[in-house]
Amino acid sequence: MLSVLRPLCLSLALSVPLVAPAQAERAQQGLLALFAPVQKGGPDRAARAEVKAAVKVALANPPRGRIWCVPFARAVSGVEIKGNAKTWWDQAKGRYARGHEPEVGAVMAFAASRAMPKGHVAVVSKVIDDRTVLVDQANWERNRITLDTVVVDVSAKGDWSQVRVANEAGSFGRTNPVKGFIYN
Repeated sequence: MLSVLRPLCLSLALSVPLVAPAQAERAQQGLLALFAPVQKGGPDRAARAEVKAAVKVALANPPRGRIWCVPFARAVSGVEIKGNAKTWWDQAKGRYARGHEPEVGAVMAFAASRAMPKGHVAVVSKVIDDRTVLVDQANWERNRITLDTVVVDVSAKGDWSQVRVANEAGSFGRTNPVKGFIYN
């Protein structure tokens, strides 16, 4: 089955619009890692299991009405911050550790932008490599929860300040500003 999926992943990664060759290669590696054999052990394995257990609970108890990123990220990560996603980074100061390295279970805090005036938050579900992660999130695709979505760091310094997020069609959309990661 892997031989069937690899060409599909390659075609998805290489057909990414507006992505430099190095970024397309990172995206390709991230997509291929999804289908690689699962390694036993490792520090991320237990953290990933915790995230997936929290996601399972959140999916079993959906909110009434619209699905939003903030309550989903709060439920999955345990980071007890309220308010619009754009405020999470500043609210976390002095309450939670913050940084610019992805870790499983950390909240990726997107900055407000023209396309996302209220910002966005997502929970890292897997670190693929130093510039590719998977996230679980709500309302990136309107009123839906999306799991293991590929996110690629496209910042010039490799500091996760600019990312591109895979969409439901498997291509990458606009560049989005990120403030950093909130750790619990």
